[in-house]
Amino acid sequence: MSKALVADGSVAVEAASAAAQSVTSAAPPVRILGIDPGLAHTGWGVVEATPWSQRALAYGCINTSPELSRALRLSQIHDDILAVIERYAPRELAIEGIYFGTNAKSALSIGEVRGVTILAAASHQLLVQEYQPTQVKQTIVGVGRADKAQVQFMIKALLHLNHQPEPDHAADALAVALCHAQQSRIG
Repeated sequence: MSKALVADGSVAVEAASAAAQSVTSAAPPVRILGIDPGLAHTGWGVVEATPWSQRALAYGCINTSPELSRALRLSQIHDDILAVIERYAPRELAIEGIYFGTNAKSALSIGEVRGVTILAAASHQLLVQEYQPTQVKQTIVGVGRADKAQVQFMIKALLHLNHQPEPDHAADALAVALCHAQQSRIG
């Protein structure tokens, strides 16, 4: 697989050969948009999954400036998520839940980002599912307290990438999408 930087800063992942894209089953692939919510950095990743295979289509990170008002930052995240949905046409959205070990201010910001993200998904009738960070790590790495480097390593291996997905917010979003594929028995 190779990666190509797209004009908006996201990464599109392309298969190395037509054989890598072929699906041996009649089951149509399901596109899942994974989200790692954050006010400063919201990671996103689109995974295409069947019961037999999963592959990354694209991933990226929405970065907002702390110089903007909270409302403008949330609006930017909403609009950028809508653009990803319109570009990659996922049918389902998997979003990371709030980790309650963070402080109340961070939890509130993450909750607001989750709200605008779920609103964007609802406007396109996407199925939405939430996964706690420990559940994602347990599903992907096998350890609920895995660190970011372990998650990136496993995402590279499971999606057959020739690189570690960066930034780590995008890798986390791909992990959320893969967790959904595995938990819902799509992948």
